Amino acid sequence: MKNIALKIIKFLIFFAIGAFIFWLIYKDQDIDRIKTVLKNDVKYFWIVVSLFIGLLSHISRTMRWGLMIEPISHKPRFINTFLGVMVGYLMNMAFPRMGEISRCGVLARYEKISFTKLLGTVVAERAVDMVSLLLLLVIVIFSQFGHMLQFLGDNPEIEAKLLAVVTSPILIIALVGMLVLAIVFWKTLKHTLFYKKVYAILMNLKEGFISIRSIDKKGWFFFHSVAIWALYYLMLYVVFFAFDFTSNLGPLAGLTTFVLASFGMVAPVQGGIGAWHFMAKEALSLYGIANENGIIFAFVAHTSMTGMIILIGIISLLVLPFINGRKTTSEAMVAKEIE
Repeated sequence: MKNIALKIIKFLIFFAIGAFIFWLIYKDQDIDRIKTVLKNDVKYFWIVVSLFIGLLSHISRTMRWGLMIEPISHKPRFINTFLGVMVGYLMNMAFPRMGEISRCGVLARYEKISFTKLLGTVVAERAVDMVSLLLLLVIVIFSQFGHMLQFLGDNPEIEAKLLAVVTSPILIIALVGMLVLAIVFWKTLKHTLFYKKVYAILMNLKEGFISIRSIDKKGWFFFHSVAIWALYYLMLYVVFFAFDFTSNLGPLAGLTTFVLASFGMVAPVQGGIGAWHFMAKEALSLYGIANENGIIFAFVAHTSMTGMIILIGIISLLVLPFINGRKTTSEAMVAKEIE
């Protein structure tokens, strides 16, 4: 009962944070103008293309996960693996990070695979995804550094605030103080809950990367690891063509927006609500997109992606028992015929 109460409290807190950020972004906007743009100025063909690309990315993730599961058990059925992935995405909309547990639970139930072993594959998968995102961030920083400097030059008040924060004596003293305390109290720190959690995360990442060695089809694993993120990127970039104010932006602008918005999705709020919108519109501002246009783009892109996940996730929940019930019935009939 206590665990359920804690989960409900965490859900409410994370949802409240996301909703508050969303409210801050949209509270001063002209709602009538947003409605007009949504009704008359959005080329929804590109939204449909975006969703199709998104579906391909989920299929690619399903195939990669299947490759990771093979070394620890029999090869799971594609349909169950895909539905499990989509259920996981749906669960993340309710409780951040719950999706990983949910999809492992689906395969553990319907494919009779060890839940613990499945969780290990997800840890490995997340490790690969995090490294991929960091690599993309490095590419963005080096390729778009000029745009960032120009943005700061065009917005001296933001540059002044950043310099004030970075050169703040309070921040410097605090960082030095934390370093000194960490060195002096290292042995005590190693026994704290925070240290143990960080250490456990690092060990899980290490074990995850080690487990990748056992994958038989490493070429396909690498292919899908690249394809997943390429498709994620394209899913967002094609939305640029749905608006006149972003249609002239190039692929690197799309990459910058994608990477920064992805960090908003990593935030511990349901579906990245609020955080994703903020990061997307700030990324677009680097390329001269007005704030009122950036938030419309963020609203359309995020809502379409979220809507697809919710729809397919609910269908997956409904279909899973039916498909596996039929499978069980067929197996029973075959066994009876053999007897």
